Amino acid sequence: MSENTVPSGNYSKLKVTRGLLREYTNTDNALELHFEFNPSSITRTRSVEIKFGEGQSNTGGRDFKNESEVTRVTQGATVKAESFSLKILLDATDRMNAGDTDAQTKGVQPELDILYYMIEPKLQTPDGVTTLAALGEGGSICQSQPYPSILEFHWGAQVLAVLMTQMQIDVKAYLPSLLPYRAEATLTLQIIQSDNPFYTPEMKRVLTSAQKASGALQGFQSSGG
Repeated sequence: MSENTVPSGNYSKLKVTRGLLREYTNTDNALELHFEFNPSSITRTRSVEIKFGEGQSNTGGRDFKNESEVTRVTQGATVKAESFSLKILLDATDRMNAGDTDAQTKGVQPELDILYYMIEPKLQTPDGVTTLAALGEGGSICQSQPYPSILEFHWGAQVLAVLMTQMQIDVKAYLPSLLPYRAEATLTLQIIQSDNPFYTPEMKRVLTSAQKASGALQGFQSSGG
Protein backbone atom coordinates (compact mmCIF):
# COMPACT_ATOMS: atom_id res chain seq x y z
CA MET A 1 0.00 0.00 0.00
CA SER A 2 1.26 3.44 -0.93
CA GLU A 3 2.49 5.80 1.76
CA ASN A 4 1.10 8.76 -0.21
CA THR A 5 -1.92 9.35 1.99
CA VAL A 6 -3.79 12.24 3.52
CA PRO A 7 -3.80 12.13 7.35
CA SER A 8 -7.07 11.10 8.92
CA GLY A 9 -9.03 13.65 10.89
CA ASN A 10 -10.00 11.01 13.44
CA TYR A 11 -8.35 11.92 16.78
CA SER A 12 -10.72 9.86 18.92
CA LYS A 13 -9.87 6.57 20.61
CA LEU A 14 -12.48 4.75 18.54
CA LYS A 15 -10.90 2.12 16.30
CA VAL A 16 -12.79 1.81 13.04
CA THR A 17 -12.07 0.55 9.53
CA ARG A 18 -12.14 3.41 7.06
CA GLY A 19 -12.94 3.27 3.37
CA LEU A 20 -10.54 4.62 0.78
CA LEU A 21 -10.03 5.32 -2.90
CA ARG A 22 -6.70 4.36 -4.44
CA GLU A 23 -5.38 4.92 -7.93
CA TYR A 24 -4.75 1.60 -9.70
CA THR A 25 -1.26 1.99 -11.12
CA ASN A 26 2.13 0.28 -11.02
CA THR A 27 3.94 3.43 -9.94
CA ASP A 28 5.38 3.91 -6.45
CA ASN A 29 3.38 7.10 -5.78
CA ALA A 30 -0.17 5.94 -6.35
CA LEU A 31 -2.56 8.49 -4.85
CA GLU A 32 -4.85 7.47 -2.02
CA LEU A 33 -7.74 9.21 -0.32
CA HIS A 34 -8.70 7.75 3.05
CA PHE A 35 -12.16 8.76 4.21
CA GLU A 36 -11.86 10.84 7.36
CA PHE A 37 -15.47 9.98 8.16
CA ASN A 38 -17.08 7.03 6.44
CA PRO A 39 -20.24 7.94 4.50
CA SER A 40 -23.41 7.18 6.43
CA SER A 41 -24.95 5.52 3.37
CA ILE A 42 -23.98 4.22 -0.05
CA THR A 43 -26.58 3.97 -2.82
CA ARG A 44 -25.93 1.11 -5.23
CA THR A 45 -27.82 1.00 -8.54
CA ARG A 46 -28.05 -1.70 -11.17
CA SER A 47 -30.69 -1.98 -13.87
CA VAL A 48 -31.77 -4.28 -16.69
CA GLU A 49 -32.73 -2.88 -20.09
CA ILE A 50 -35.43 -4.97 -21.73
CA LYS A 51 -35.88 -4.90 -25.52
CA PHE A 52 -37.84 -7.96 -26.56
CA GLY A 53 -38.76 -6.51 -29.95
CA GLU A 54 -42.08 -6.23 -31.70
CA GLY A 55 -44.39 -9.02 -32.71
CA GLN A 56 -44.28 -10.92 -29.41
CA SER A 57 -47.44 -12.65 -28.29
CA ASN A 58 -47.24 -10.71 -25.02
CA THR A 59 -45.94 -7.16 -24.68
CA GLY A 60 -44.27 -8.12 -21.39
CA GLY A 61 -42.00 -10.72 -23.00
CA ARG A 62 -41.82 -14.06 -24.77
CA ASP A 63 -43.92 -17.08 -23.89
CA PHE A 64 -42.27 -19.96 -22.06
CA LYS A 65 -43.27 -23.30 -20.55
CA ASN A 66 -40.35 -24.36 -18.32
CA GLU A 67 -36.89 -23.52 -16.97
CA SER A 68 -35.08 -24.81 -20.06
CA GLU A 69 -36.39 -21.81 -22.03
CA VAL A 70 -34.85 -19.15 -19.79
CA THR A 71 -32.02 -18.25 -22.19
CA ARG A 72 -34.42 -17.86 -25.11
CA VAL A 73 -36.94 -15.85 -23.13
CA THR A 74 -34.39 -13.37 -21.84
CA GLN A 75 -32.67 -12.67 -25.16
CA GLY A 76 -32.81 -8.91 -25.64
CA ALA A 77 -32.48 -8.14 -21.95
CA THR A 78 -29.19 -6.39 -21.11
CA VAL A 79 -27.84 -6.04 -17.57
CA LYS A 80 -26.32 -2.58 -17.16
CA ALA A 81 -23.11 -1.90 -15.29
CA GLU A 82 -23.60 -1.25 -11.59
CA SER A 83 -22.88 2.18 -10.20
CA PHE A 84 -23.01 3.59 -6.73
CA SER A 85 -22.93 7.02 -5.17
CA LEU A 86 -21.66 8.18 -1.82
CA LYS A 87 -21.23 11.46 -0.02
CA ILE A 88 -18.05 11.90 1.99
CA LEU A 89 -17.21 14.64 4.46
CA LEU A 90 -13.75 16.21 4.27
CA ASP A 91 -13.05 18.18 7.43
CA ALA A 92 -9.70 19.45 8.72
CA THR A 93 -11.14 20.91 11.94
CA ASP A 94 -9.82 18.18 14.26
CA ARG A 95 -6.35 18.36 12.74
CA MET A 96 -6.36 22.15 12.91
CA ASN A 97 -7.33 22.09 16.59
CA ALA A 98 -4.59 19.53 17.25
CA GLY A 99 -1.96 21.92 15.86
CA ASP A 100 -1.43 20.25 12.46
CA THR A 101 0.36 22.97 10.45
CA ASP A 102 -0.59 21.53 7.07
CA ALA A 103 -4.26 21.43 8.06
CA GLN A 104 -4.10 24.99 9.42
CA THR A 105 -2.59 26.34 6.20
CA LYS A 106 -4.08 24.09 3.52
CA GLY A 107 -7.34 22.84 4.99
CA VAL A 108 -8.78 20.04 2.86
CA GLN A 109 -7.40 21.37 -0.42
CA PRO A 110 -4.97 18.40 -0.70
CA GLU A 111 -7.90 15.94 -0.46
CA LEU A 112 -9.82 17.88 -3.10
CA ASP A 113 -6.74 17.93 -5.34
CA ILE A 114 -6.55 14.14 -5.12
CA LEU A 115 -10.18 13.85 -6.20
CA TYR A 116 -9.63 16.30 -9.06
CA TYR A 117 -6.60 14.32 -10.18
CA MET A 118 -8.53 11.05 -10.06
CA ILE A 119 -11.26 12.30 -12.40
CA GLU A 120 -9.03 14.25 -14.81
CA PRO A 121 -8.11 12.51 -18.12
CA LYS A 122 -4.51 11.25 -18.27
CA LEU A 123 -1.89 10.89 -20.98
CA GLN A 124 1.21 8.76 -21.10
CA THR A 125 4.33 10.61 -22.16
CA PRO A 126 6.81 9.02 -24.62
CA ASP A 127 9.01 7.98 -21.70
CA GLY A 128 6.08 6.19 -20.02
CA VAL A 129 5.31 8.78 -17.35
CA THR A 130 1.65 9.49 -16.61
CA THR A 131 0.59 13.12 -16.72
CA LEU A 132 -2.65 15.09 -16.86
CA ALA A 133 -3.99 15.47 -20.39
CA ALA A 134 -4.65 19.16 -19.73
CA LEU A 135 -0.89 19.75 -19.43
CA GLY A 136 -0.39 18.66 -23.03
CA GLU A 137 2.84 16.78 -22.32
CA GLY A 138 1.89 13.44 -23.84
CA GLY A 139 2.82 14.12 -27.45
CA SER A 140 0.44 14.27 -30.37
CA ILE A 141 -3.04 12.78 -30.22
CA CYS A 142 -1.87 10.02 -32.56
CA GLN A 143 0.76 8.94 -30.07
CA SER A 144 -1.36 8.91 -26.95
CA GLN A 145 -5.10 8.89 -26.25
CA PRO A 146 -6.47 10.40 -23.04
CA TYR A 147 -7.77 7.84 -20.57
CA PRO A 148 -9.45 7.97 -17.15
CA SER A 149 -7.94 6.56 -13.99
CA ILE A 150 -8.99 3.16 -12.76
CA LEU A 151 -9.58 3.40 -9.02
CA GLU A 152 -9.70 0.82 -6.27
CA PHE A 153 -12.64 1.31 -3.94
CA HIS A 154 -11.80 -0.27 -0.58
CA TRP A 155 -14.68 -0.91 1.79
CA GLY A 156 -13.74 -3.31 4.54
CA ALA A 157 -12.79 -6.62 2.92
CA GLN A 158 -14.45 -5.57 -0.34
CA VAL A 159 -12.25 -4.11 -3.08
CA LEU A 160 -13.72 -3.09 -6.44
CA ALA A 161 -12.20 -1.57 -9.55
CA VAL A 162 -14.23 1.52 -10.48
CA LEU A 163 -14.32 4.56 -12.73
CA MET A 164 -15.34 7.89 -11.26
CA THR A 165 -18.10 9.14 -13.55
CA GLN A 166 -19.18 12.19 -11.57
CA MET A 167 -17.89 14.36 -8.76
CA GLN A 168 -19.66 17.21 -6.99
CA ILE A 169 -17.88 19.36 -4.40
CA ASP A 170 -19.85 21.43 -1.90
CA VAL A 171 -17.51 23.62 0.17
CA LYS A 172 -18.89 24.39 3.63
CA ALA A 173 -16.19 26.56 5.20
CA TYR A 174 -13.03 28.44 4.21
CA LEU A 175 -9.81 29.50 5.86
CA PRO A 176 -8.92 33.24 5.80
CA SER A 177 -6.74 32.37 2.78
CA LEU A 178 -9.93 31.14 1.04
CA LEU A 179 -8.71 27.57 0.99
CA PRO A 180 -11.49 25.19 2.09
CA TYR A 181 -11.24 23.37 5.41
CA ARG A 182 -14.63 21.63 5.31
CA ALA A 183 -16.33 20.21 2.23
CA GLU A 184 -18.72 17.49 1.10
CA ALA A 185 -17.85 15.45 -1.96
CA THR A 186 -20.58 13.50 -3.74
CA LEU A 187 -18.99 10.79 -5.87
CA THR A 188 -20.56 8.52 -8.48
CA LEU A 189 -18.52 5.41 -9.23
CA GLN A 190 -19.12 2.77 -11.89
CA ILE A 191 -17.91 -0.74 -11.22
CA ILE A 192 -15.74 -2.26 -13.95
CA GLN A 193 -17.58 -5.54 -14.37
CA SER A 194 -15.11 -7.63 -16.31
CA ASP A 195 -12.61 -10.42 -15.71
CA ASN A 196 -10.18 -8.41 -13.58
CA PRO A 197 -8.31 -8.97 -10.29
CA PHE A 198 -11.10 -7.30 -8.30
CA TYR A 199 -14.45 -8.14 -9.90
CA THR A 200 -13.84 -11.86 -10.52
CA PRO A 201 -13.06 -12.65 -6.84
CA GLU A 202 -16.00 -10.48 -5.77
CA MET A 203 -18.43 -12.42 -7.99
CA LYS A 204 -17.07 -15.71 -6.64
CA ARG A 205 -17.66 -14.41 -3.12
CA VAL A 206 -21.20 -13.31 -4.03
CA LEU A 207 -22.00 -16.72 -5.57
CA THR A 208 -20.69 -18.66 -2.57
CA SER A 209 -22.40 -16.34 -0.08
CA ALA A 210 -25.74 -16.42 -1.92
CA GLN A 211 -25.76 -20.21 -2.15
CA LYS A 212 -24.92 -20.61 1.53
CA ALA A 213 -27.47 -17.99 2.56
CA SER A 214 -30.20 -19.58 0.44
CA GLY A 215 -29.59 -22.99 2.00
CA ALA A 216 -29.50 -21.52 5.50
CA LEU A 217 -32.72 -19.56 4.98
CA GLN A 218 -34.52 -22.58 3.51
CA GLY A 219 -33.43 -24.66 6.48
CA PHE A 220 -34.61 -21.96 8.87
CA GLN A 221 -38.02 -21.70 7.19
CA SER A 222 -38.53 -25.47 6.95
CA SER A 223 -37.83 -25.79 10.66
CA GLY A 224 -40.60 -23.32 11.37
CA GLY A 225 -38.27 -20.56 12.59
